Amino acid sequence: MAQAVTYARFGGPEVLDLTEIEVPAPGDGEVRVRVTAVGVNPIDHKLRAGIRPSATIARPRRVGSDGAGVVVEVGAAVEGFRVGDEVVAFGASGVYATEIVVTVEKLAPLPTGVSPAVGAALGIPVGTAYQSLRSLDVGPTDTLLVHGGSGAVGAAAIQFARLRGAAVVATASPARADRIRALGATPVAYGEGLVDRVRAAVPQDITVALDCAGTDEALQASLELVSDGDRIATIVRGADAAGLGIRAFSGGSPDPLTPQQLAWRAEAVPVVTALLAAGAFHVDLGPELPLAEAAEAHRLLSTGAPGKIILIP
Repeated sequence: MAQAVTYARFGGPEVLDLTEIEVPAPGDGEVRVRVTAVGVNPIDHKLRAGIRPSATIARPRRVGSDGAGVVVEVGAAVEGFRVGDEVVAFGASGVYATEIVVTVEKLAPLPTGVSPAVGAALGIPVGTAYQSLRSLDVGPTDTLLVHGGSGAVGAAAIQFARLRGAAVVATASPARADRIRALGATPVAYGEGLVDRVRAAVPQDITVALDCAGTDEALQASLELVSDGDRIATIVRGADAAGLGIRAFSGGSPDPLTPQQLAWRAEAVPVVTALLAAGAFHVDLGPELPLAEAAEAHRLLSTGAPGKIILIP
């Protein structure tokens, strides 16, 4: 019998339970995957806590969308995957589990030499960053300001922007400044006086901004530094974006992503697995915990633990 993390009511991390589940045989276009690593994302705890609105819970709800594992069974009409393949799962459902069934559109091969933990860390962070930069049309003539540059999305956004030829300034705590520099960006400490520090850090104008922090300071600084509101986006304060005259990509936005934006998000993981195989992308891993300690993982997430938190079934 497989196991999965579920919750039957909204609340703190303590509502998470490890329960036994039945895993169905894969149908057409599906494979069954033995999960070897799970990525813990902020949206997981927001949904669990009821911070991000979702449907009423009628029965125990599964958690998680990103992971890595090994194909153990292949359904009909599946091409490109076979039993024994190591894979990355992204945009899937209920991935906090020992086994899942997933459609092949939500899988990518895990490159040789890339750990399951790194594969599990990709999904939401790289998809969000890649789609955001494509939507904002960041290119070699731009200087991008990333708020929250040391987080998983922020770090991915820095790397994508540098690969697209843009200069990058990123906010972070002083303790994370070296990490920002290593990714190719200029670090700036957040806090009072942020706008002046950004202007002092780079001689050129800031042309585009991506808010991965969600603070009033981040939004106000972006509005002051970037002249075109269409080139400012938030992935956290979506509900406030229209009133501020800026863009939002998910993050509580009432406007859904476009088909093109969804396609970019799906495209991101294969792009990054290729970059990882070439040694051209880096993922900052954090604590690893057993699947049974998902509640503790959510507690660590809420305290801002550095690096990507991974669960190991």
